[in-house]
Amino acid sequence: MKKIIQLLVCVFAFSFMAAQENFEVSTLRIGPFKMFMDKTEAEKLSGTKLKLSDGESKNTVKYNGELIQIDLYEAYVSEAKPNVASIMGLTTTSKKFKTKSGIGIGNTKDDLINAYRNHPSFTVHPAWDEKGEKRLKDTGYFTLEDLDAGTQLSFKFINNIITEISVYMNEGC
Repeated sequence: MKKIIQLLVCVFAFSFMAAQENFEVSTLRIGPFKMFMDKTEAEKLSGTKLKLSDGESKNTVKYNGELIQIDLYEAYVSEAKPNVASIMGLTTTSKKFKTKSGIGIGNTKDDLINAYRNHPSFTVHPAWDEKGEKRLKDTGYFTLEDLDAGTQLSFKFINNIITEISVYMNEGC
C-alpha cells in the first residue's frame, strides 16, 4: 500500500511539472517561441510544418489552445549559420500571454504607461491606414525597444485597450 501511494505521488508530481505552461511575453519571446529560434526547433515545438513568410502571410500555430502567428525568414545568424530559416516576428491576440509586469490583451494604454514609464526606450505613436495616408484616431502602438537584443515588443491598442502583442526585429539595427 505504501509503495502504491508513493507511486501515485510521483505520477502526480511529474504530471504537474509537465503541465506547466509558458505564457510569458518579453522583448525576445511569446510563450515558448523565441526570436531567432530556427525553423526546425519551432516546428518541433508547434508540431506543424512552417513555411517561410512572404511579408503578407504568417504561420499560425496553437500553443495550449492559444494562437501565435510566426514570421519565418531566412537570415544571417552567425558565421557558422550564414543562412538559416529563423523566427523574425511573433504576434498574438490571446488574453493568456502576459509580460512579467502583468500587461496583456485587455489592459489599457494607461496600464502600459504606468508599467513601463521608467523603461529606457519606449515610444507611443498613432496607427495609419494600409496606404499610410490617413492617421487612425482610435488606434495606436506602444513599443518597447530592447537595444541589446535588437528587438521590439509592441502593443497595439484600439480605443486605449490592448488588442494585439507583437515581438519583432528592430529593422533600424
